[in-house]
Parts: sequence; structure tokens; C-alpha cells
Amino acid sequence: MALKFHIKTYGCQMNERDSDSASALLIAHGYLPTEDENEADIVILNTCSVRDQAERKAIGKLGIMKRIKAERKHMIFGLMGCMAQSRGEELLKTIPHLDFVIGTDQIHSIPDAVEQILNGTGSKLDLRERCGADTPGIDMHRTDTIKHNAFISIMRGCDRYCSYCIVPYVRGHERSRNPESIVEEARELVRHGVKEIMLLGQNVAAFGLGRHAPNLPDDLSPFADLLKEIAKIDGLERIRFTSPHPAYFNKKLIETIAAEPKICKSIHLPLQSGSDRVLKKMNRPYDVAKYMHIVNSLRALVPEITFSTDVIVGFPTETDEEFNMTRQVMNDVGFDNAFIFKYSPRQGTVSARMDDDVPQDVKEERNQILLKDLEERQCSKNASLVGKEYVLLVDGPSKRNPKRWSGRTDTFKLAVFEPKQEIKAGDLVKVKIVRATPMTLYGEVVE
Repeated sequence: MALKFHIKTYGCQMNERDSDSASALLIAHGYLPTEDENEADIVILNTCSVRDQAERKAIGKLGIMKRIKAERKHMIFGLMGCMAQSRGEELLKTIPHLDFVIGTDQIHSIPDAVEQILNGTGSKLDLRERCGADTPGIDMHRTDTIKHNAFISIMRGCDRYCSYCIVPYVRGHERSRNPESIVEEARELVRHGVKEIMLLGQNVAAFGLGRHAPNLPDDLSPFADLLKEIAKIDGLERIRFTSPHPAYFNKKLIETIAAEPKICKSIHLPLQSGSDRVLKKMNRPYDVAKYMHIVNSLRALVPEITFSTDVIVGFPTETDEEFNMTRQVMNDVGFDNAFIFKYSPRQGTVSARMDDDVPQDVKEERNQILLKDLEERQCSKNASLVGKEYVLLVDGPSKRNPKRWSGRTDTFKLAVFEPKQEIKAGDLVKVKIVRATPMTLYGEVVE
């Protein structure tokens, strides 16, 4: 009887994509997936180190797995992902119930690690970094779970070394995949019914540039070229991407986003701070003027475009005045969504050697101020959309009320509506917005 496996994923969309690749590889080797870890013979935690909370959750789960494995001694327990890369050797030595640790560049070796444990040849540790991003199995997807949308990893690693960020240390240098392999992966997904593709990378706008410096010439953007090629695929309706670094936005990329109808008009553009001094201390190679130029250039070409962002409050030495600069930029841009984080040092980063001098209660206060601003802005913006019509890519039944269905606009607004009988997930449906809350639009299908 085939052994069953379960992969528990922590952290970002990149980790979700890696878990899908690992699952596809295990299925190809004859193992069976299960959503219930209690019936799994193989349990793998795909970990994250970018945020302290994700790492704490994974560490807590490591402790729980000790009890589970004591009850089910035949179970194989493995670790993959960023925490595996950064702390794997230490964890394998100190956690007796951990059987293998696989680094961020060795996903393809997971089936071999399982076989090694089954054959009784001992624990396995593989933290090597590969030279290229086109590693075996990286383009594999679980065909049994493919929906109308899918992720494609177009590059791995990061060379920016932001002073607060652990990613370059656990994901390695930037390595871009061969563009032809990416386009073929997209075509294959569309053949399986995918209508929307999200392109993933720590710094997608740097795709294809090697170690080219930021602030590119206006006519150089391999990422824009890739977007154009993917947009040619018949049957593909929408293209999204995350996360681009502002320093790699240039005229060619901006004009490509504006001109290509399949590229969604919703851009995640990490700001991090509205203070040029703090940005420099964060090792972010742009200033607020450059950031606002990107926003204003896109808005001039696509007035309906929406923006989301990442912001850190309480970075070492951030003053009240500099926090208010961040608040002002956020209001000037008018972000439709924002991921607002209270600074916490990550071991091994440059900022971890700085004095974490902003008190925790000040960080909390600043965080709450920005969250309140965001909610007020979302409320006002969504209210202004009542009476307008939008095309949704249908996701299926709403999680809160299965009698209603939900979908996303081109600008990534969530809308809920009463479905017609013939509508199915992946369809494009026009709705008229009749009501709005800060997070959700409510619409009626337009005949």
C-alpha cells in the first residue's frame, strides 16, 4: 500500500508554490497526498523565517510532532523552507524525531530523502545552493488540485540585502529561470483550465538581469518582455505578479503594465518607509520621489489602478516625524491594502546588529494609527464604487455564505454576488456593485 504524505505550509506564496512542487514530486514517486496529518506516514513542514510569527508557529509544531511521532513510530518527519535553510543543521542535531532537512534549493531531493529514511540509511541534510533557478521539479504542479488560478515561480533568491531581511541568506542569490520554460509552464497550466497566473519571485522586476544594478535604462526590462510573451497565450485571462522592487521599475515596465489588457491593474509595490533616511538605513536603493514617480506614472496611464504595499513601523532610530512621513506617503498614494509590520530583528541580518531603540508600545501605537487610516481609506474607496460595473473572475462559493459566490475584479477587489445557475469557477462575470464594506463589495450579476 502506498504511503501517505502531508505538507504543512507556513509563510508566503513562494512557500505555497514550493509545497505544490514538492507534493507533485512525491505523487510522481508513488506517494499519496492527504489533508489529515494524523493519517499521514510522511509529514513535512515547509517553514518561513521572514516573519518572527511564522517561525514561532513552526517551532511550536516541531514540539507537537514529537508527541505524534511517539504514538506513530513509523512516521517520517521532515523540514523544508527558509527555517530549514537557516537552522536546519542545528535542528537536525537537537530534535531526535526529525528525520530530514531539505534547503530552499533542494526541493527535488525530497523523494530521495524519504527513500533514504525508508531504507534505514539515516537522517538526511541537504542545504546546498544550486547555480540556476530551473531546478528539477520546480515547474511541476499537482494536476489533481489545479483550479482556475495558479502560481509560477519565475526566479529564486534575492541580491538586494535589505538590512532587515533574512531572504538573501536563506534563498540565496537571484537566479532567473529560462523564459521559454516559464512560458511553456504557463501554456500547460492553461491547457489544464487555468485562467489566471500569478508570477512569483522575491524581486520579480529584476527577472533576467543577473546582478544588474537597479535604476535601469528606460528600454531594459526582461520582466516586461516575459509579461508580453505570457500575455500571448490563448485562453489565459489574467496575469498578476509579486513582489516587484521599486528600484527596478522603469518606463518600459510601466508602459507594458498599462498597455497589456491581461496584466491586472493592481500592483503590490513595497514602500517600507516614507523617510529617505530610513530607506537608506534599510538599504532600499530608492527615495520617496522615485516611489511617487512610479505611482504617478502608472496612474497617469491607468487611472483606475490600485496599489498595495508593505510597511515597517518602528525601524531602529525611526522618529515620530519620520513615522508621520510614512503616514503621509500612504495617504498620498491611497493604498487599497497594506501589510503593516512592527519591526522585529531577524537573526543574521544587518539590522539585528542595530540598537532596537523604538519602544514596543510606540511600535504598537504607530501600527494601530496606520491600520485605522487604512480602514477609513478602504471604507471611502469601496463606497465610491457602488453603482459601478466590474468584470469578476469567479472563485466559487463564498467562505462565509456558500449561497453567495465571490470573485475578484481586475483591480483585486473582492466582490460577492448571487450566482446564476450556469456560472462556474473560472468564469468571467459582469456585476453591478450595490453595497460595500471596507473589505468587500456586494454586486448583482448584469444580464
